[in-house]
Amino acid sequence: MDHTIIQNAKELSVRIIRQAGLIAKEKFDNFDVLRSKDNYGDVITEVDLLAEEIIVEQIRMAFPSHQIHSEEAGMIGNENDWLWLIDPLDGTNNFAIGLPVFTTSITLLYRREPVLGVIYEPLTDRLFVSVLGEGTTCNNRPVHIKSNSNLFKGNIGWIQGHKVQNDSKAVQLRQYIDVRFKRMMRLWAPTLQWCMLAKGDIDGIVLYNSEGDDLYSGILMVKEAGGIVIDFEGNPFRGMNEEPYLIACHPDHKQELLKIVREGLK
Repeated sequence: MDHTIIQNAKELSVRIIRQAGLIAKEKFDNFDVLRSKDNYGDVITEVDLLAEEIIVEQIRMAFPSHQIHSEEAGMIGNENDWLWLIDPLDGTNNFAIGLPVFTTSITLLYRREPVLGVIYEPLTDRLFVSVLGEGTTCNNRPVHIKSNSNLFKGNIGWIQGHKVQNDSKAVQLRQYIDVRFKRMMRLWAPTLQWCMLAKGDIDGIVLYNSEGDDLYSGILMVKEAGGIVIDFEGNPFRGMNEEPYLIACHPDHKQELLKIVREGLK
């Protein structure tokens, strides 16, 4: 693995993600909804497409041999050890209804393992950067996941895939978590929840079958901030998975949260 590539990718990503974020900030509450995206009520705005164009174009110029997968454009380029995942506007539905909860996410993977994650929240001007083996920062300051002396007085993030909808097992688990913690959060902007966990603002995440361009930057953020990411069997999560079921938290809370998830699925 060429660390020069990662460093150059980091510098590029920080620059272009701010450019994309500026578009979202300027057009917040002043945009056009272009069309419905699917049968689940998702939409695509002009911001998704404008931000994506900026990011993809500059990555292709800087790293022409790399493969890119972006939320709207799909797969670009031939299969390669290096794969970029782009979510130009994570939280589009929030953006579309005037809810200021959205980010832009860029991930670089090497042989399907994330090595760089950059997430930008434009309205608060918070830039999260994570590099494999180098930790996670928010606006250049290191952040660390926190341990809660009483987890059940804490806040747990819930993330589910669009296709999950009201799957009976998901509803059962979601309700079980909801009544056992101070708050169960559903932001519909997954990358922001991963950043909140890395930063110590929430205490855990339970993810139910939600894979996409917004996943792997967040996973790297949490791991590099000292957290763990495991599957529902308790095994460390690595690589990529089309149907992930995950728990993320401080290592101190692994058994507690795993126990809750298993109970909630009975």
